[in-house]
Amino acid sequence: MWLWFYKLASPPYAYAIAARWRPWLLWSALILMVISAYGGLVLAPPDYQQKDAFRIMYVHVPSATLSLSVYVIMAVAAGIGLIWRIKLAHAVAAACAPIGAWFTVLALATGSIWGRPMWGTWWEWDPRLTSELIQLFLYLGYMALRSSFDDTQRADRAGAILAIVGVVNVPIVKYSVVWWNSLHQGPSISKLGAPSIASPMLWPLLLMMLAFMLYFAAVLCDRVRAEILRRERNASWLASVAAGT
Repeated sequence: MWLWFYKLASPPYAYAIAARWRPWLLWSALILMVISAYGGLVLAPPDYQQKDAFRIMYVHVPSATLSLSVYVIMAVAAGIGLIWRIKLAHAVAAACAPIGAWFTVLALATGSIWGRPMWGTWWEWDPRLTSELIQLFLYLGYMALRSSFDDTQRADRAGAILAIVGVVNVPIVKYSVVWWNSLHQGPSISKLGAPSIASPMLWPLLLMMLAFMLYFAAVLCDRVRAEILRRERNASWLASVAAGT
């Protein structure tokens, strides 16, 4: 039952799998992005309060969701690498960090653009915004900590500890609008009961979230392959890969 797990931990096998899945993931993501963008920007009616300004959520919500999801994936991969000493898991964690950081930057930027007409300011030290900014610092801290070590194994261990400890910020970001008084809009999709978004606005958002997830997976495949090449640059199996390309 665990054969697939051990095979996936093999760098040559993981390198081949990532190369095989990457184009399918990327093209699926791009197609879904086009469909959901048309649905959200053209088909969806204006919001009765926010008018057309609400449409930024089709970028903001998926990027904010991925900013947290990617960190959880990074922390889980780092934990697997730390506990079972699987080098490939550390490679996945290292590959996740810059992608998650860019999703966090995009979430903060689009949130500020939305906040200017809605709140009258580009930035407010709101619990959600502040905890999301801390999320960005955790990504940057993880990458800076890893780069401070010349030895890959020491970098893996130190980065894994920071990633695991930092995961405590994920529920803080997610539930900050519930736990504290916040300017930020409360949950609309994940709340108990039916979502408070009309279906013509909801389906493009859900489709865009799926597109962002597929895009993340495609970029992760590229970054994992690059990380494998960096770590396995002296391995003999790379000669056969080079001969086949």
